[in-house]
Amino acid sequence: MEKFKTYWEIKHNWQLLFPFFGLAILGYSAFKISNALFGHYGLLLSIVTSLLLFFLLLKFILIIFKKLENKWVLDYKWEMIRVFMVFAITGSSSLFIGRPIIAMMGITKENLNPILYWFLFLIIGLIFYQILLVSFGWLFGQFKFFWEFEKKMLSRFGLKRFLD
Repeated sequence: MEKFKTYWEIKHNWQLLFPFFGLAILGYSAFKISNALFGHYGLLLSIVTSLLLFFLLLKFILIIFKKLENKWVLDYKWEMIRVFMVFAITGSSSLFIGRPIIAMMGITKENLNPILYWFLFLIIGLIFYQILLVSFGWLFGQFKFFWEFEKKMLSRFGLKRFLD
């Protein structure tokens, strides 16, 4: 355990929550994907493929961590897990918020060209994504990181003048 804590630069035991929840979220995601693909073949196959997918996703994410370790300015390695959790929660939440809002506006696949529908859906989702990213970043104690990330993202969209 000390080797794990040293590698992730964990100084206090409460910081172990982030690797634990990160692994739990990864396991849940692997099971959901596996169950969606192989659920009709039985629970045993879903569990076996979930374990395989969990291992593959974990390896992939650790490779991404290595690549982003020098790019992102964070104080400790364990904070990368927290940042990834914020991205995951924000992405899911923007979809959950965007769907009812686009429905309240009366925009459906049935009454609009599908290409236009998905374009509007993405635009509305992107607007809420920007707001939620900074909000969840603040809740997870990473406001400064996500505010800088947000400014960089908006400047790429050509909207930097709104931040000044």
